[in-house]
Amino acid sequence: MSFYEDMGRSKVTLGSLIVAAVLFAAVNIFSNSAFKSMRLDLTEDRLFTISQGTREVLGSIEEPINIRLYFSKGLGERSPVHSLYYARVRELLEQYRDISGGMVRVELNNPEPFTDAEDRAVAFGLKGVPINAAGEMGYFGLAATNSTDGQEVIAFFNREREQFIEYDLTKMIHTLSNPDRKTIGLISALPIDGGRGGNFGRSRPWAVSDQIRDFFEMRTLGHDIQAVPQDIDMLMIVHPKGLEEKALYAIDQYVLGGGKALVFIDPNVEWQMLQGAPMADPAPREFNRLLKAWGVKLVENKVAADLETARRVNAMAEGRPVVSDYVVWLGLREGNFNASDVVSAGIKRINVATPGILEKAQGAGTQMTPLITTGADAMMIDASKVSFNPDVVSLFRSFKPGGKPLTIAARIRGDAESAFADGAPTTAKESAADEGGENKDNDEDNPSRPHLSRSAAPINVIVVADTDMLSDRFWSRTGRILGQRILIPFANNADFVVNALDNLAGSDALIGLRGRGRTERPFHLVEKIRRAAETRFRAKEQELAARLKAVQGSLEKLQKKEGKAREMILTDQDKAAFETFRIQMLSIRKELRGVQHALRRDIESLDGWLKFINIAAVPIVLGLGMLTLVYARRRRAKIPVEA
Repeated sequence: MSFYEDMGRSKVTLGSLIVAAVLFAAVNIFSNSAFKSMRLDLTEDRLFTISQGTREVLGSIEEPINIRLYFSKGLGERSPVHSLYYARVRELLEQYRDISGGMVRVELNNPEPFTDAEDRAVAFGLKGVPINAAGEMGYFGLAATNSTDGQEVIAFFNREREQFIEYDLTKMIHTLSNPDRKTIGLISALPIDGGRGGNFGRSRPWAVSDQIRDFFEMRTLGHDIQAVPQDIDMLMIVHPKGLEEKALYAIDQYVLGGGKALVFIDPNVEWQMLQGAPMADPAPREFNRLLKAWGVKLVENKVAADLETARRVNAMAEGRPVVSDYVVWLGLREGNFNASDVVSAGIKRINVATPGILEKAQGAGTQMTPLITTGADAMMIDASKVSFNPDVVSLFRSFKPGGKPLTIAARIRGDAESAFADGAPTTAKESAADEGGENKDNDEDNPSRPHLSRSAAPINVIVVADTDMLSDRFWSRTGRILGQRILIPFANNADFVVNALDNLAGSDALIGLRGRGRTERPFHLVEKIRRAAETRFRAKEQELAARLKAVQGSLEKLQKKEGKAREMILTDQDKAAFETFRIQMLSIRKELRGVQHALRRDIESLDGWLKFINIAAVPIVLGLGMLTLVYARRRRAKIPVEA
């Protein structure tokens, strides 16, 4: 009877295992389909969580957008880092497809050498990198198209842009779903657009103007505008000097109504000095009224000086030419740019000249985020000292660090009040017309619009306290190849301007996107162990290396004697010393290898424990837990455990 009971129990156990296996497979299949869109993101920087701004952009797509992602399998085999990056891009695009309801169509391609897929990748403009000695190319790029033959391409995914991958992909989709070029309204007291605006004769446009027109339409607006035209997508305001009260009010209402603006304002305009016309009041004080209403102010009559980033120039000192650091001409580098804002991230170098200083206005309700700053030990200098024939050497000698960085460019966001609390200003002509009983409300040239005393939505303005960075001489030079004039940039001034305009031209959802972290995470504990090991063993390693060098030197001397054996005979003492030095060298080398191995011992030990935890520890814990559960259930059922 006991035999049959055991057989029955075995069949029940076997049947239970089969049912459990079937249920396990069924649950996995069901969860993969039912919970496909549900994700749990436990990464430090929320790498795989789609932002609300991206969801808004994807939800507004009206026509399908086709995205072709190209990644060479051979590149992934030779570069695991790129393989990991590819996985992140692919998963993001798959989420985009699901969120957009299929309006974003994703196609994955492996452009193997000498295939049609490689030909299509090259035709789209993707760039390959050599992956072997045979010259085969590896590709990792993307081509996106819309229904009207619009095309956007990422030639190769640069890992330096990884933290902005969501921004780049979302901007691409937003551009394709809104293909019309944006229009910039230019208000400038400097002839950056040459004679196109009709205010500066036939002068040649500055190079930055040509760069902007590669991406945008640009229209020059007068200093006496009554209102910003409806078809202007954003304003670019450069040295707003001499603006009439009505024009200031028009800008104020445009920004409060949701319009975007890029402002360049300067306490000391070098371009005017180069033209031989220094200005008594180069900083347009009337515009500071608007800046303060937006939550920022330009420090009056001060320029930023920084010894750390000062550019070396030729100057005169005591009647002789010298080369000196000009502390108000700054060559700003990566550490001076806000790496978390897409406008300034990725910029390598920007040259500025006698830049101003931005500070947050007292009582401001907006948020001021620095985009460009000086070094940590900068100094404020009176603008009068650099406005005409500055003493470069004297400025260098009298430099005293202020102990904090100074802000040169900033983004302003938030709710703002109008700079015109009493409403629209009234000119003398309008006052006379009002007294005469004339009604201007129906005049088509001066449309009546409701006054905004407060922003209808959070404003978004970028302010730069320098106009000279736009001048050709500070960021580019021209050359000629085969009779054709070409531009050769040596700084990223124009890139920053185009980045800022491109960012402001996007929707509010796109502007709200920020950089994230990288998929490649540093092992902080491993780095800590490595530094501790180096501290312990590096001194010993250096001591042994010095001893080894000394012994090798002694051996070389004896070897030279041995080489001259025909001229002199080595004594027994020399031979013994030679053998002793040889033994010492072998011993020191062995000891040195031991010390170098010790540098890695703790890391290798940690690596072993991590592998054990990942591979063996978890299954062992689960197994022990299962055995404990089975044993406890048997005890509760009072089933005797047979030996």
